[in-house]
Amino acid sequence: MDWDKLRIFHAVADAGSLTHAGEHLHLSQSAVSRQIRALEDSLGSTLFHRHARGLILTEQGELLFEATSSIARKLDTTAARIRDSEEHVYGELKLTTTTGFGTMWLVPRLAKLYERYPDLKIDLILEERVLDLPMREADVAIRMKEPNQQDLIRRRLLNIRMGLYATPDYLAKAGRPERLEDMADLRLICQNPQSPQVSSGAVLVRKVLEQNSASTLMVNSYFGVLQAVLNHVGVGVLPDYLVHDFPHLTRVLPEIESTEVPVFLAFPEELRTSRRVSAFRDFVLEEIQEMRRSRAELGIK
Repeated sequence: MDWDKLRIFHAVADAGSLTHAGEHLHLSQSAVSRQIRALEDSLGSTLFHRHARGLILTEQGELLFEATSSIARKLDTTAARIRDSEEHVYGELKLTTTTGFGTMWLVPRLAKLYERYPDLKIDLILEERVLDLPMREADVAIRMKEPNQQDLIRRRLLNIRMGLYATPDYLAKAGRPERLEDMADLRLICQNPQSPQVSSGAVLVRKVLEQNSASTLMVNSYFGVLQAVLNHVGVGVLPDYLVHDFPHLTRVLPEIESTEVPVFLAFPEELRTSRRVSAFRDFVLEEIQEMRRSRAELGIK
């Protein structure tokens, strides 16, 4: 088969439109249409159902698109390996992690990474959904549980626990609780236990909610919880890694905390030799070591 025609077919199938594919390929719509028609003639099969709203792949078209998608992923991986060198780190690195860890821990540290590797291009995907690394939905993932996908290199970064935190100003105004039952007199800030979050965090939230706090604020991300706590709204359920960046926060009821939550970094086996992946992994490990030293200096386990 003609590689150029396959490239054009892949673009059309991906865009679902001759016009959009042509814009991406810098070709006219008629030129794209001719190439698709020629490919269909050479295969003796119709690849698209054409209708007013666009194009839909036929069964034969879906088979070919699956093959071209696999080729495209392998070409992207090969191109990345070729670009990577021992001396220079550059190119795109697609990262994924949870919204909380990404916004509160990772993003504030990225300036250091860019200072070290100014030509790096990062595509950061923040969501609770676990992306498919072997299918290259992302290059590297940091997740709050061990990935169970096959053909991944994985490393445990640290263990975290969820606890109760507030500002000294809020506690001076509202009073500091001495026991869990005292939380009934304070405003609790947390995620809804039904919303996507680490399961041990949801268990802790349910435990505190059982005290029937007179006032609550539920936010659907730990970043939102943190902002509310920093602005003296109440006592928030937050991960303990924030102590490093917000040492002025006060731990409330230290004995009330979640079970340990493991944090893993993972990437596909095929990216083992990627300089971009190695550079990011090493950077994260260095930052975690720095955080551990800071916690030890503060006397925090």
